[in-house]
Amino acid sequence: MADKKQDTAVATNRKAYHDYFIEETLEAGIVLQGTEVKSLRLGLVNLMDSYAIVKKDEVFLFNANIGVYPFGNIMNHEPLRTRKLLLHAEEIRKLIGKMTQKGFTLIPLKIYFVRGKAKVLIGLAKGKKSFDKRDTIKEKESKREVERVVKERNR
Repeated sequence: MADKKQDTAVATNRKAYHDYFIEETLEAGIVLQGTEVKSLRLGLVNLMDSYAIVKKDEVFLFNANIGVYPFGNIMNHEPLRTRKLLLHAEEIRKLIGKMTQKGFTLIPLKIYFVRGKAKVLIGLAKGKKSFDKRDTIKEKESKREVERVVKERNR
């Protein structure tokens, strides 16, 4: 993953951590048009319901909504267009091997800038069942409770 000090998160997909077990993460470049970069810098992005698939040794991002640039002209981009992700061939082969296993999918977790270039953090994810989601919520609540008690004792 990219260095925390250098990346500037533009959009995160918080629901992905609620709906999926994230097994592995991978950083990928993204092919964008001119006004899409400007829209990203303004934060006009929605990653809900977006996913990535592998077609013919290439990875594509679907349903990522990058809003229309408000100061654009007639050459503005289409918000829901399919975008190509840039990965090394070896990384794509590894993804194909892991995705052939049952139930794995590629989910974009966050879009950010590293040294002026837009990057997407994609996660190899497996879907959660409803009881898994309840267990995750219980764990988070118990962790918060423990942190609260520790904080009170330190006062």
